[in-house]
Amino acid sequence: MEQIERIKTMEEHLNKATEAVKALSDALDLYTDAMESIETIDDYLVSDEWKQDFDDSEAGKLPKDLKCGVLSEDGIWNVVDTSRELNCQMLDIVSTMLRNS
Repeated sequence: MEQIERIKTMEEHLNKATEAVKALSDALDLYTDAMESIETIDDYLVSDEWKQDFDDSEAGKLPKDLKCGVLSEDGIWNVVDTSRELNCQMLDIVSTMLRNS
């Protein structure tokens, strides 16, 4: 009976791992596609254009129905900072895997 339980347990591990690998692969594809956008909004945040857009928004010069989440420093900063943290986490994972192989 130990053999049957072992096989069942390993099958559960395989299913869990397969699901996680697929989810990570999909997420990495999406993240890789967004890297250019992350760099673009990071550059925009420190640009003169952002400052002008922010000032015009504060002065009420922009249409009221215009989505302006990008004019929130926190919005851009949070995405860029989280992206950097994720990049470091991925590097740590790869470094650990390389040391253990």
